[in-house]
Amino acid sequence: MEMKDTPLRSAGLLFPTVATLATCVDGEGRANIIALGWAMKTSHDPPMVAISVMPSRFSHDLIARSGEFVLAIPTTEMLEELHYCGRHSGRGVDKFEETGLTPVPAKRVRPPLIGECPANLECRVVSRLTTGDHTIFVGEVVVAHVDEAAYDEGRECLDLDRATAVVTHSDEYRAVGDVEAYKLNGEIKPVRS
Repeated sequence: MEMKDTPLRSAGLLFPTVATLATCVDGEGRANIIALGWAMKTSHDPPMVAISVMPSRFSHDLIARSGEFVLAIPTTEMLEELHYCGRHSGRGVDKFEETGLTPVPAKRVRPPLIGECPANLECRVVSRLTTGDHTIFVGEVVVAHVDEAAYDEGRECLDLDRATAVVTHSDEYRAVGDVEAYKLNGEIKPVRS
């Protein structure tokens, strides 16, 4: 294999990440949605996730002030809404109104769930870290919601055949497609028969 040097900002060399949406609220309870390309699990016990947000984004200050957010997992059926939320600021528009997405009251945090998303995680910020031009907000998941029709009860996860996840990579969206599954015990078998 032949290697070449590339610019330091070449984040496109990293593998695709799951595209997510996060909701947050201002002091009057007005909700906003931000599209994120950087989100991940950070702990099983207690359950925690992390999201990375630029300080210049409207949602950054809302999350910093309220200490809460909802992390929602969109599907391929929501690409237009996902793209809209990533390209427009909540400073000037109501993204719920503009996209037609449905705000659903959360149980333990102020930001709403997104009704069309098959999974929504209510989170309370427990830590934050400035990393260059982004802030990582670590949220403890206080309530998790899942659409029963998209849930694999046996594996305790979303069924990607019923809720196709979206990944983002170098300014494009892609669906998580048919692949062969590698099992931890070394067996390889097709996901679909």
